[in-house]
Amino acid sequence: MSHPHPELGPPPELPEGALRIVALGGLGEIGRNMAVFEYDGRLLIVDCGVLFPEPDQPGVDLILPDFEYIRDRLDDVEALVLTHAHEDHIGAVPYLLRERRDIPIVGSKLTLALIEAKLTEHRIQPVKVEVVEGERRVFGPFETEFLAVNHSIPDALAVAIRTPAGIVLHTGDFRMDQLPSDGRLTDLGGFARLGAEGVDLLMSDSTNAEVPGFVTSEREIAPVIDEVIRTAEKRVIVASFASHIHRVQQVIDSAEKHGRKVALVGRSMVRNMGVARDLGYLRVASDVIVDSKEIEGWPPEDVVLICTGSQGEPMAALSRMANRDHPIRVAEGDTVLLASSLVPGNETAVNKVINGLSRWGARVVHKGNAKVHVSGHAAAGELLYVLNLTRPSNFMPVHGEWRHLRAHAKLAALTGVPDDHIVIAEDGVVVDLLDGRARIVGAVPAGYVYVDGTSVGDVTDFALKDRRILGEEGFISIVVVVDTGTGKLTGGPEIHARGSGIDPDRLTEVIPQIERAIEENAADGVVDIQQVRRVVRRTVGRWVSDTYRRRPMIIPVVVEV
Repeated sequence: MSHPHPELGPPPELPEGALRIVALGGLGEIGRNMAVFEYDGRLLIVDCGVLFPEPDQPGVDLILPDFEYIRDRLDDVEALVLTHAHEDHIGAVPYLLRERRDIPIVGSKLTLALIEAKLTEHRIQPVKVEVVEGERRVFGPFETEFLAVNHSIPDALAVAIRTPAGIVLHTGDFRMDQLPSDGRLTDLGGFARLGAEGVDLLMSDSTNAEVPGFVTSEREIAPVIDEVIRTAEKRVIVASFASHIHRVQQVIDSAEKHGRKVALVGRSMVRNMGVARDLGYLRVASDVIVDSKEIEGWPPEDVVLICTGSQGEPMAALSRMANRDHPIRVAEGDTVLLASSLVPGNETAVNKVINGLSRWGARVVHKGNAKVHVSGHAAAGELLYVLNLTRPSNFMPVHGEWRHLRAHAKLAALTGVPDDHIVIAEDGVVVDLLDGRARIVGAVPAGYVYVDGTSVGDVTDFALKDRRILGEEGFISIVVVVDTGTGKLTGGPEIHARGSGIDPDRLTEVIPQIERAIEENAADGVVDIQQVRRVVRRTVGRWVSDTYRRRPMIIPVVVEV
């Protein structure tokens, strides 16, 4: 089983006749999916998504793939293929198109419509290439074939990429729901046909590789949602992903059945459902939807609200409702339905929202106490099915954390893929497909690029470390005035502490130590201001550590006279 090594160096020149695959995101993590394919000097990109920040990344709005690997080669990009319209697959597209606006964007009708609506906010008009399942398109040396896959958003596609190096099948995110709400099945016949033709490399969704069996059908969720809405005494507030059209359809159908009006809350929810409705993917009577600004005037028992915030995102509508920071006020007797799965890492944030809603008297229904969501990702039984259908010569698990990639690799081995033909890579690892073998040949930089407000890439890991220290330990500032000729103290020290948990009255204890340290420094003939700063920082840091066992950020300010 081939796997990355921490000492991998830069890859060699791409051999003639080889296909190179470099994942810039999506391996070892849930999100930021982006894979770059190279053949004969030309590039094809599949997906370009974002990763959402964790609690230890304060102030960060989004995390992008690092485009540095392709930045000098953007003119070589033939196209960007989008498998579906979830944020972890399309969220970084505006940032890529800022660097080259005319990259053709390839995708299904709904995917292109949703990305165009997003790009409008960035004032970018994309070059669109609409495709449907069963269609073949050629982009430079890449012949692509698109296959229908079932997922938690309509119009999702897998893509087969043909080059002289062989056939690569990239499944995108998929599941094998046999009774999907939209009737659109995963094209297992197409997968089998490709298997008969010969799949040289299968890149398959690993998110649920640890989950045994098959994922529950989407249709089994509708009766549970209907029961929640039927029995609710007052308002029902449903939180869902803004792209989960199937789930929103189920909620609207139930609300209409029980005589309730529906209001969409949140900019992305209103935008996406507007696009889905215009294209016919969302079916709703004209008199069912009402403006969220008018909803407060309706009797609570006649109302259903659909909003964002199912993952506990701080600025989403549901979190703001829980914090009493939203025009819509959660009240005693309201029912809140979290109609989505829990993204790993969001447990604390979601539990905080649930507790906040419960505080105001709401009944909160979620996956932990009712069957109100099914995953959009294939479980182990389905993944085995696809491996047996396609019979790949080489296998590379994608879309998942390390445990998911390893679990999927074990499934591939069980189906007969030789261990030395299974490639477990991570972001930035370079894989070449040559002479029927996939091998790791090197690595390129593929770090995180942070979006903080309007800033892209300016926030570094060091800056985040500083933010964490400030948030957890506070800071202490010390102002001293020093004679630049002698290095002697002529004013101060003045000490101020914020958020450090240190008693201000006790700060006077360290002043003699600072004075003594500067005097000793001057006696040694040291007049360098940077050295004075280091002495002050070290002296205060030692005192705080010995006295309080804390490590706040220490900011010495030396005024020269």
